[in-house]
Amino acid sequence: MSYHEILNTIIFYRKKILTITIIATILLFLILFFIYPLSYQSNISIMPPENQSEAGALSSLLSNQDFSSLLTGGLSNANSQLYVQMLKSRTAALYVVNKYNLSEYYGTPNKYKAAEKLQNHLEIDLTKEGIINLNVEVTTSLFPAFTSSKDSIRNLSADLSNAYVEALDEMNRDKLSSQAKRARQYIETQLVKTKSQLDSVENKLAQFQKTNKAISLPEQVNAAIDAAAQLKTEIVKTEVQLGLAESNLREDNQTLMALRTKLGQLREQYDKMAMGSQDYLVAFKDVPELGKELASLLRDVKIQNEVYMLLQQQYYKEKIQENRDIPTIQVLDEAIPPQSASAPRTVFSTFTGGIFIFLLMSFIVVLGERKTYLFKNKEK
Repeated sequence: MSYHEILNTIIFYRKKILTITIIATILLFLILFFIYPLSYQSNISIMPPENQSEAGALSSLLSNQDFSSLLTGGLSNANSQLYVQMLKSRTAALYVVNKYNLSEYYGTPNKYKAAEKLQNHLEIDLTKEGIINLNVEVTTSLFPAFTSSKDSIRNLSADLSNAYVEALDEMNRDKLSSQAKRARQYIETQLVKTKSQLDSVENKLAQFQKTNKAISLPEQVNAAIDAAAQLKTEIVKTEVQLGLAESNLREDNQTLMALRTKLGQLREQYDKMAMGSQDYLVAFKDVPELGKELASLLRDVKIQNEVYMLLQQQYYKEKIQENRDIPTIQVLDEAIPPQSASAPRTVFSTFTGGIFIFLLMSFIVVLGERKTYLFKNKEK
């Protein structure tokens, strides 16, 4: 059949086609409006984690910031993609399932199957700016127009989206607490060792002063002692940072390499001071024997005191971090109950369905007319 014949056939049977199309479209509308389950989605937006380079993290560490950030390169090195993977995890899904008893909602007694179904209804979008948009699709039962479940389902859609952020925050805080705990335990070991060394050198100094009475040291020697103590304190501080980093970072990590370079430079400076380099006004080797011994003891006491104070401060910082209960996730827009259903799109779906029914009926009529035409030609 030619296009002209097809068009004529459709026009000839237009009343039949339009009647069936209208009736079927009305039925489709009634099904979508009264019978088909409604779906709701409530969106929540999460701000990306603060980001800074390893060099920035190192500079903050070397200015008395938390050593525990060396354990994973710092929380600031986390990114939105990591958050997305955490949100998609089974751990996050199980948190939400347990909080809202979704096993009953999904009709399964197995919480892992309920978590799997929840994951299938989770939608996450990551923008180029690093903002995470998240929502969970929930549906009503059949005949939603005749039930009172719409409001509860609307509220549930918002609750589930917000619960996912709670799950992310809890996992993140657990991670930070674990990092702080490892740092605290490491620093605690160093504290015990430093306290023992401090007690030892203080006893030696007290014994020396008791035996040799008072010895006056030149002002330049006292200045050199202070400089050496500060330098040695920086060396010990860097060694502690390096000890934390070596067990948690790869060998080619920039932070680790920078710490090793800094430690080498500090040790080189300290060796120059001890050997009497021309870069310094006073060399310890030029101090008279008793004065030299006193200077060495005073320097060791000063070093151990400063190191002990540094470690003690850091110890309490990590202890606070380990037990803190402060949200770590920043929410841009909190999820609220949606005002309208996300599906079905009744008007759009009805219009699209009406066009499809019209085309289908036209095809059936044309196909039937063609068979009749071929049958008549065959009889002739």
